[in-house]
Amino acid sequence: MPSAVPPRRFPGIRRDHLIDLRPLTASAPFARMWFGSTLGGLGGQLTIVAVMLHMYELTGSSFAVAMIAVAGLVPMILAGLYGGMLADAVDRRALALGAASITFVSTVLLMALTWTGAESVVWLYVLSVVNSAANSVVMATRQAIVPRLLPRDLLAAASALQGIAMGIMVAVGPALGGVLVATVGYGWTYTIDVALMSALFLGLWTLPPVRPEGEIVKPGLASLVDGWRFLRRAGNIRLQFILDIIAMTFGHPLALFPAIGAVLLGGGPVTTGLLTASIAIGALLSSVFSGQVARFPFHGIGIARAITVYGSAIALFGLVLLMAQLGVGAEGGVDATTPNAAMIAAACAALAITGAADNVSSIYRNTMLQAAVPDAMRGRLQGVFIVVVAGGPRVGALYVGVFSTVAALWVPEVVGGLIIVALTATLVRFAPRFRSYDARHPEP
Repeated sequence: MPSAVPPRRFPGIRRDHLIDLRPLTASAPFARMWFGSTLGGLGGQLTIVAVMLHMYELTGSSFAVAMIAVAGLVPMILAGLYGGMLADAVDRRALALGAASITFVSTVLLMALTWTGAESVVWLYVLSVVNSAANSVVMATRQAIVPRLLPRDLLAAASALQGIAMGIMVAVGPALGGVLVATVGYGWTYTIDVALMSALFLGLWTLPPVRPEGEIVKPGLASLVDGWRFLRRAGNIRLQFILDIIAMTFGHPLALFPAIGAVLLGGGPVTTGLLTASIAIGALLSSVFSGQVARFPFHGIGIARAITVYGSAIALFGLVLLMAQLGVGAEGGVDATTPNAAMIAAACAALAITGAADNVSSIYRNTMLQAAVPDAMRGRLQGVFIVVVAGGPRVGALYVGVFSTVAALWVPEVVGGLIIVALTATLVRFAPRFRSYDARHPEP
């Protein structure tokens, strides 16, 4: 008599389509770091949204909100590059703990200033800059640690798990941040971030020492030049950096969300949180069903396709904003308490597609970087990677901030999305090695 076939957990969904959870069971240190980083990042997202709303409340200017990101660009670049050099020369665990401590102190100070009523535009800028610079070191160092905790065949699955973490952070964090600001205020929002950040320390503190392997180069100009020479030879790594900069420069409208929620779609802070959360929901869902994505070996092709979808969805988001500006779905007008529900739903759907596409691109880009770059160079390249990932959105904030002051809020997205699609197709067309990249035989 044939044995009964157990029912599928999700009818109609093949098990191999679901995310691979083996990295969490294969390495206890990786699992602890993953859980700690997820909770700490969740708190960080509360503060990111709260600071944007705080700045908009103090100034009433989308440009001022955009300048939060722009102001931190140069310090973040310097911190990422120098932090990457340090990660190739010192114990990566100790470095991550030190940088996380700076992030913690800056958030505590922001909390204290708010509770005492001493917050100001200047303080919001200064503490945001310190926070982003220190966090870039944490991120670069943490990513350089992962290949030391897991075998190479689990790196793509680990990157997909990072997508789950980011999805949780950005899906729950911004929405919760918007609700908290609207209900209990900025002080409590920053306080909750401080409490959640303690989990980050637990995940890092319990790691074993992680000294870099191979030849150690003292941080400084020689180390930076050495990394630059490697990057010049690493055409696949270089092109993925360029493609991500293009996507984030012309397709990152986050700085406009407060204004969109206040004057275009209505709903105020809650709409701002929903728009931001939609990006993360898309990323979260794409990670949940990332089984086949992680197994696809041609990562160059995967990156190109994902960024093309990303650009198309950004243009679609711009078209939704255009429809809202023309009054579609807003019979009685919109304001902070009267949202245009239909257009908010359409905008969230478009942004969810961008989140899913960006996450798929990130899985391939991160795995390529971790697998193809030798350990002795990994910290420096992860530093550059974090500069690209975190710096691109800041340049993008400047793009949308300036463009939105001379044009309607929907224009930067439509134009930017088309630019992303066109530049991606052109650059990949003339990069045959990138198109043929095979994760089974990684080459930088």
